[in-house]
Amino acid sequence: MSKLEALPEDWGRALAVVAHPDDLEYGVASAVARWTEQAKTVTYCLVTSGEAGIDSMAPDECARVRRQEEIRSAAVVGVEVVEFLDHPDGLVEPNLALRRDLAAAIRRHRPEVLISINHRDKWGFGPLNHADHRHTGTALLDAARDAANRWLFVGAGGDPWSGVRFAAFGGSPTPTHGVDISDTIGRGVDSLREHRAYLEALPSDTPGTEPDSFLRGMGAKAGPDLGVEYAVTFEVVDL
Repeated sequence: MSKLEALPEDWGRALAVVAHPDDLEYGVASAVARWTEQAKTVTYCLVTSGEAGIDSMAPDECARVRRQEEIRSAAVVGVEVVEFLDHPDGLVEPNLALRRDLAAAIRRHRPEVLISINHRDKWGFGPLNHADHRHTGTALLDAARDAANRWLFVGAGGDPWSGVRFAAFGGSPTPTHGVDISDTIGRGVDSLREHRAYLEALPSDTPGTEPDSFLRGMGAKAGPDLGVEYAVTFEVVDL
């Protein structure tokens, strides 16, 4: 018997919000490819441009390169709109400024579903989760409520939006749902490969520097919990 529920797919619009270029590509993009093949609209919103992510590259140049890589990566899985909020990489805070920007994005795009990555203190393995990931997730959940209240962030743009049904966080150590990516994992691999400059700058023993084996390994490990060959897991928070 499957350990995970299938993530509901009776929706048409999703907004994917993460801290850095490449965050979505470590698993979630394979699910995005499935959803765009179903004619759903998925929009990407990046809190930072990842400008502090490559030690050997100056921040201004790094931001330019990583933005381009993310736009190309998104196109591989059928995402046409990629926005950047320009909060400082490595210094993201779950403050009112971020909540305002995310509430405005939710009002602008009017999603039924929010997609992100793990915002818990840790992954299922290894060290403390990156502060930017944790803070982005916390702010996103608060912003979903903020976006529905017409008296909050007046002037931030757009009419109130209360249509977000749930948020789904990929890679959580406490997953509740899964998505069958058996037919789309190849596009997910190609999406991660678009982050060439970032991957080439990583130490060779860093997990994920070889996208195909890394993503297929993770997908194969999660697949049996959904009763499929390859899956990506999510923690779903009802909103």
